[in-house]
Amino acid sequence: MIGKIIKLVSNDYTVLSDNKYYVCKSRGKFRNLNITPLVGDNVKFDVEKKYILEVLPRCNFLVRPPVANIDQCVVVTSVKEPDFSANLLDKLLDVIEFNNIKPIICFTKLDKLLDDEKLEIVNIINYYKKIGYEVYINDELDKIKKIFVNKITVFTGQSGAGKSTLLNRLDSSLNLKTDEISLALNRGKHTTRHVELMNLGGGYVADTPGFSAINFSDMTNSDIRDNFVEFNLYRHLCEYKDCMHDSEGNCEIKRQVNNGVILKSRYDNYLKFIHKEK
Repeated sequence: MIGKIIKLVSNDYTVLSDNKYYVCKSRGKFRNLNITPLVGDNVKFDVEKKYILEVLPRCNFLVRPPVANIDQCVVVTSVKEPDFSANLLDKLLDVIEFNNIKPIICFTKLDKLLDDEKLEIVNIINYYKKIGYEVYINDELDKIKKIFVNKITVFTGQSGAGKSTLLNRLDSSLNLKTDEISLALNRGKHTTRHVELMNLGGGYVADTPGFSAINFSDMTNSDIRDNFVEFNLYRHLCEYKDCMHDSEGNCEIKRQVNNGVILKSRYDNYLKFIHKEK
């Protein structure tokens, strides 16, 4: 039979097929083939022996969080406790774009900001909207609910940003575990221990373990550059066709940063990524 993996706990894969659930193991051959079945995979499986026999071709996949065949990814981004991290947000957006997944940004905890802090965050939000990202605030529940129809959606972002809290507000029947932020570490305690696809809003949503760091494995410096979406609007005006917008002269991207058109924090993060954090 053919089904979809909707949950993975330890080595037990829950496969949904014809509205029935089967808890299966993966075959040892996958290790030899260097294949790891992921939540979201469409698979062939043996109903009687409860073994996954084959992983069908994927549209895409992420390593962290480990989910396949994703339509869109909601990056839940705290602005306070833990503090806003433009660096982490830009990393996530770059990796998501590289994997041909639609990124959506959801900012949380604006109610914890002072007035001057809120103004700064609103300017940042408006910039991400201007360069083409779909952006929500976590109290826009009715708007957020509409994005899930017929989609597989991943929720991800820094630990403590409020991913599980937001999902509980969208559907209280999910009853996902949440925990308090660690003020000493300025990050959340991990509360999601496995990856699972859950029915929400006419589609599937993955609540995934939170994390505070991500790397650019399998991405070249050119890949990192090419997935900074606003760079692509101006790079044809650079003197060099393959300009990396770094030490080259007559670089249009650097001019747009100096003119305030490209957000300086975005450009600074780009330089960090290609030099130190790749």
